[in-house]
Amino acid sequence: MLEVKNLSKSFGDYKALDDLTFSINEGQIMGLIGQNGAGKTTTFRLILDFLQADQGEILWKGHSLSAKEYNIIGYLPEERGLYPRITVQDQLIYFARLRGRSKKEIVPKIDEWMDKFQVKGKKTDKVKTLSKGNQQKIQLIATLIHEPELIILDEPFSGLDPVNVELLKDGIMELKEKGSCVIFSSHNMDNVEKICDHLIMLNNGKTVLQGEVHEIREKFGRTKVFLEAGLTKDEVAQIPDVSSVTVQDHRYLEITLENPEAGKTIFEQATAQGYIPMFNQQPPTLEEIFKMKAGEDHE
Repeated sequence: MLEVKNLSKSFGDYKALDDLTFSINEGQIMGLIGQNGAGKTTTFRLILDFLQADQGEILWKGHSLSAKEYNIIGYLPEERGLYPRITVQDQLIYFARLRGRSKKEIVPKIDEWMDKFQVKGKKTDKVKTLSKGNQQKIQLIATLIHEPELIILDEPFSGLDPVNVELLKDGIMELKEKGSCVIFSSHNMDNVEKICDHLIMLNNGKTVLQGEVHEIREKFGRTKVFLEAGLTKDEVAQIPDVSSVTVQDHRYLEITLENPEAGKTIFEQATAQGYIPMFNQQPPTLEEIFKMKAGEDHE
């Protein structure tokens, strides 16, 4: 279990992190979101002991991380770094040995992980001969191959196409099932929403949202309606407490409500003539909530 308590960090007059507190249990995934400069990377560097906190403490299973225990961490920095003239196999062995694993332990796992991430290339290839996407996969394998108990991923999905994003998600979920704690940052709210048990949103170093994803969304009310029925855009726009209506895919209406209770009126009018193909009332997406909270800082 990772516990972060009242963590703060300043650089001169600039407060990068202000009284951050959270915990992650074994087998849980936490997403850390926020605009650039919100404090995400600073948080990771404090956990990894790259920076010293001004106040607060970081505990692993109830005690401070020792030098030896840092071997149980897998860290993927936002700025990637591989040795281009070294073979894939030698590179993976080298990084694993830095984490206290032996060559004998790691070599049998290399083919398995390369297959898992569908790397196009051989383990005897030099890294510089691989495509950028495959180099990124090797960096991810180097982060995960020693099966760390605590995994810290800074923008892990950046630059990956949708197929490879799914491969990475599968790899993360597999380690979660084995009991690893995972914390990652991402600007892609869809990825956060799909795989996180818990999330924190930072804004200028302060925590502005924290909790389980579905609970956070529900706090904002079910103000989105997706409707496919006989009602026209103009007809829906006339209903009280409807703030906006847009046509999506020339097929259905996306409706934003000022008051979730207006959904009942829309449903009643839409079903007055009987069956309709779609009525779905939802809270705002995490992406929409992110934009709302980030925008508050500029008001």
